[in-house]
Amino acid sequence: MGTQLLGRAAECEQLDRLVADVAGGTSRVLILRGDAGVGKSALLEHLLAKSDSYCRISVTGVQSEIEMAYSGLHQLCAPLLHHLDHLPAPQRTALATVFGLEDGPAPDPFLVGLATLSLLAEGAERTPVVCVVDDAHWLDRASAQVVAFVGRRLLAERIAIVCATRTDVLPGLPDTTIHGLGDVDARTLLRRSVPGGLDPAVRDQIIAESHGNPLALIELPRTWQQAGGYGFPGTGRIEPVAGRIEQSYTRRITTLPADTQLLVLVAAVEPLGDVVLLHAASDALGLDLAAATPAVDAGLLEIGGSVRFAHPLVRSAAYRVASVSDRRRAHRALAEAHPDPDRRAWHRAQAAAGPDEDVAAELERSAGRAQSRGGLAAAAAFRTRAAELTPDRRVRVRRAVDAAFAGVAAGAVDSARTLLATAAAGPLDERQQARTDLLRAQLAFVTSRGRGATPLLLAAARRLEPLDPPLARETYLDAMVTAWLGSRLSDVDPATVAEAVPRAPTETPVDFLLDAFIALTGDFADAVPACRAALAVLRDDDAPESHLRRLWEGTMLAIELWDDESWDVLSERHLRAARRVGALQELPFMLGGRAPLLMYRGELSAAWALAEENYAINEATGIPTAAYGAVCVAAARGDEPLARRLIAEAISAAEATDEGTGIALAECWHALLCNGLGQYDEALAAAVRSTENAHEVTIPAWALPELVEAATRHGSADVAVRALARLSERTLASGTDRALGVEARCRALVTGDEASFTAALTYLGRTRARADLARAHLVYGEWLRRESRRADAKQQLTTAFEMFAQFGMAAFAERARRELLAVGAAVRKRSDPQTSTELTVQEAQIARLAQDGLSNPEIGAHLFLSARTVEWHLRKVFGKLGITSRRQLRKIDLP
Repeated sequence: MGTQLLGRAAECEQLDRLVADVAGGTSRVLILRGDAGVGKSALLEHLLAKSDSYCRISVTGVQSEIEMAYSGLHQLCAPLLHHLDHLPAPQRTALATVFGLEDGPAPDPFLVGLATLSLLAEGAERTPVVCVVDDAHWLDRASAQVVAFVGRRLLAERIAIVCATRTDVLPGLPDTTIHGLGDVDARTLLRRSVPGGLDPAVRDQIIAESHGNPLALIELPRTWQQAGGYGFPGTGRIEPVAGRIEQSYTRRITTLPADTQLLVLVAAVEPLGDVVLLHAASDALGLDLAAATPAVDAGLLEIGGSVRFAHPLVRSAAYRVASVSDRRRAHRALAEAHPDPDRRAWHRAQAAAGPDEDVAAELERSAGRAQSRGGLAAAAAFRTRAAELTPDRRVRVRRAVDAAFAGVAAGAVDSARTLLATAAAGPLDERQQARTDLLRAQLAFVTSRGRGATPLLLAAARRLEPLDPPLARETYLDAMVTAWLGSRLSDVDPATVAEAVPRAPTETPVDFLLDAFIALTGDFADAVPACRAALAVLRDDDAPESHLRRLWEGTMLAIELWDDESWDVLSERHLRAARRVGALQELPFMLGGRAPLLMYRGELSAAWALAEENYAINEATGIPTAAYGAVCVAAARGDEPLARRLIAEAISAAEATDEGTGIALAECWHALLCNGLGQYDEALAAAVRSTENAHEVTIPAWALPELVEAATRHGSADVAVRALARLSERTLASGTDRALGVEARCRALVTGDEASFTAALTYLGRTRARADLARAHLVYGEWLRRESRRADAKQQLTTAFEMFAQFGMAAFAERARRELLAVGAAVRKRSDPQTSTELTVQEAQIARLAQDGLSNPEIGAHLFLSARTVEWHLRKVFGKLGITSRRQLRKIDLP
């Protein structure tokens, strides 16, 4: 279709510019949104015609394939699979696994997305790539997620992705709404559609009822002519335009011979347009493919190198008008003809008239294959249908529970609840009862993060104890962790859970972690040995990918013990492992948990890079997660507007998911912000809120020092004394240099004992906690000034000011500067070095990774960008910095 479409000059011009931009090296993404028949498919045809010299890839979403994970991705990637060997190994393996080319564990869905981005970028190195996706609202969820992922990460590749959809299935991507034609164009199209002319009254009625929908203007005259021009046949009620168009196609299909209707139905059920498969299915039905000729002559479909329908509504009309028995015949024929075992199983299931153990068992096998390829939604669909077709009630219960667990993993919470109800109807043996209890707990955790999950996890663990001891121990550990995380908003505290856990030999990392969290419910000093034992086991573990969550739990223990070395080792290992396997769901936990470590070291730029990575994950996945690391860094910098906005957002998100620890954490950084700004009354209130619950891990180590400082500056001596006692109980038992240094600093604030100030400097001077050391210099200098020791005060305050300025902790630097002015020192107010006037945040982040020696593909894997986009950013970095090589970049002091 090379000619301009009637009434679509603006839309065609927009697509023409898109083609030109891609040729020039700029990626483009566009979503065409509009009603059925409004002309989206015609615009896609226009785009393909304009890009006939490019690599063109066409994908069509099909309703009957919506449960088949990655069926759309197969269409998208198939023309480019010869580039697969050029991808980095983890990405290559991810795509090969989901396509069944290799066996292996299910890859993270977002690693599949990154691999697809890289594959498209490889193809675009040779010629621009244009991907069109029609009926995107019928894409399977896994493929839609990949398309959205890739669309959000494109920038400097010669790639265009244009999707047509009726619904908001791909939110957050550039879109344009396609409206009906104007009156003049509508009348022109109607005249072209009915060369013989129409009665003026009939013509005006069709124009009005079509709302300018081009397909309606072509199809509705057929129904008027069938009615003799006297009125639209039907019940008289006003139908939506799409419904009337589909009715028109339905009437045309019902006039075809029975054999033709059956072949059209088979073509409608088979989504890939595979002519060979249609031939085989027609043979299975005992039909000649020539029987489809009347449908071709009627303009309903084309059969050439592939099978193509005139419009997606023809496909839905063919399926809707068919009888149940004909639908089963069509599915049965495709099951006999299909070479793919999973699609064969799905068609057999659709052809089944009632319970059938053979089909159910085949579906169960397909579910296992789908899950191994990362198709969690497909696995859930297969298992659900298998349960429905299972004749034996006991086996049906087991399969329903399996399907429900698959549904939880796939995020299909409502479906999982329905399946749980089916399973609960029984009969349940003891193991199945335990599994349903565990399923209830997992569903509760998905929605409440601890308020409802802890007692359910505890009950499930008790049932599992005699049946599956290792799983029971894991479930007890999950119950302990959710109790610690959710105790602020829950009626079940960690001590209650600890009392319920039966004693068992300590052999595995899970056992050591469980013992440690149980010990923390008692005296802190008594818990230290168990916590250290758990940390030692985790640090010696050589297979972190197998249990990423345990590394996160170990990091929590390290923070609780003020063990910065273990905090560093475990959080860095977790980040490396999660990035290596592409576990994007895991990354936000560790990004938020590692950022404070870097903040305490004064490495705010590196901490902010982690926060930016968190934002990149949110953008790439479209799944927002609270960026606690960003809150921490913004508060430490003293960026008041940004910090206050992030604090409010974090508290709101935590309240929405009942994450009590999230609320405490946001209030902790709220107190840090206000202490830096000298707003001590607000800092005190925030710190009190942060520390008011005694059953939270990590929070005391971060929030109690803020509470002591805020209380002493506010004049609330009694609050400060109690907070110091709580802090000292932990820091003295821990005994690390940082613990003892922070305790000495806080003790000096409460007592005014100079020896404690100097002890704080000594202890903290032996650590990498440079920001904590700078705060010790600051409070010592403030105390010296009040003691009228101006020279000594100037020395301490100058050191603090220089350190804070270097770190980018602007509010604390300003607090030190004001004190210096009070002792008569001349000091210039420094600008906040946290941002560069030259580089954007993403450019600075890429430059830092390049300084660390990472290649462009490795940087792209970190930031979910293609190597070409990384190269594009680096060229801009080099230009702005006036350099020409990575070697020169390593000598630049980046912000």
